Amino acid sequence: VQLQASGGGLVQAGDSLRLSCAASGRTFTNHIMGWFRQAPGKEREFVASITWNLGTTNYADSVKGRFTISRDNTKKTVDLQIDTLKPEDTAVYYCAVKRPMSRDYNWWGQGTLVTVSS
Repeated sequence: VQLQASGGGLVQAGDSLRLSCAASGRTFTNHIMGWFRQAPGKEREFVASITWNLGTTNYADSVKGRFTISRDNTKKTVDLQIDTLKPEDTAVYYCAVKRPMSRDYNWWGQGTLVTVSS
């Protein structure tokens, strides 16, 4: 599986940004597609996930209401819409995929940097 994240950049607080992750290399069924982030000096944290088949979503409490995850089964992309960006959203954002019964995510993309200036 190959995952290519894109869409990061330098933005101002209050702006919106849409990250995209292009997935390839296998047929996805009930896999779980996730977004994570790692801020400078901090551990990587879960942001959001979506099931490939049903589109069931899950969000970290810290991003509920501002982040929206979606997928396009035809394009094989998973997007993360981020609204009302805050400086604390500054991080490298990673997309990842895990098999349905896997505890951990099995494949990771290279990450895309989001920098939010105040």
